[in-house]
Amino acid sequence: MNAPARARGRFPLRLEQLRAAPAKPLAAAPGPQGIGLDSHGVRERLLQRLQAEGLRDARVLAAMRAVPRHAFVDTALAAQAYEDTSLPIGLGQTISKPSVVARMIELLIAPQPAGKPLRLLEIGTGCGYQAAVLAQIGRFVVSIERLKPLHDRARENLAASRTPALRLVYGDGRLGHAPNAPYDGVIAAAGGDDLPAAWLDQLAPGGRLVAPMLDARSGRQALVVVDRREDGSLARSEHEAVKFVPLKSGVD
Repeated sequence: MNAPARARGRFPLRLEQLRAAPAKPLAAAPGPQGIGLDSHGVRERLLQRLQAEGLRDARVLAAMRAVPRHAFVDTALAAQAYEDTSLPIGLGQTISKPSVVARMIELLIAPQPAGKPLRLLEIGTGCGYQAAVLAQIGRFVVSIERLKPLHDRARENLAASRTPALRLVYGDGRLGHAPNAPYDGVIAAAGGDDLPAAWLDQLAPGGRLVAPMLDARSGRQALVVVDRREDGSLARSEHEAVKFVPLKSGVD
């Protein structure tokens, strides 16, 4: 991606480096050539499938159009990057299905009017794909990863974008990230049998949390949405079944 000549930014960005700026499409990282994965047509076919399945938010569509998913997966799996499937990224973790990414982000930003500058918190950076999509939508995004090798990999994957809107943090996701709270949205890429209090405490009035959570009655995971009303009270709803890796505390 072309940019004015200047020193390259590094992750995590210091707060003084952050500024409000429109997100830009990500340049594809070096990867497989000659297989058409850098073609916008490939991404468009995926988006058409997602729209046929119910995706409507123009902000989510534009963000997913701008981010090359194949740049975030191993070369051996790149040919499957635009199939609606999760793919392994190492250490027992996966990059979520595009349909799940789209659904969760659409739920996350649904209460927020178009054009509002959003502050978002992601729990579980993984390879950095969803963080990249969120950075296309939010004015400022903090993404936390507890596994150091994945944190480092996400930094490499996202280095080419050099966006000041995204801050990567190595730390315990269950603690959220209080220094930059409150957030208009909190989204988790791992599920447990509870919602950490820190996530709810760091949610701004009018904000929304979207996370997978284990249903004690059925033993299955489902998407849970929690809205913080303007008066500070919380409203919770449960949505469709999902399957995410377990939410863990601490760092490795």
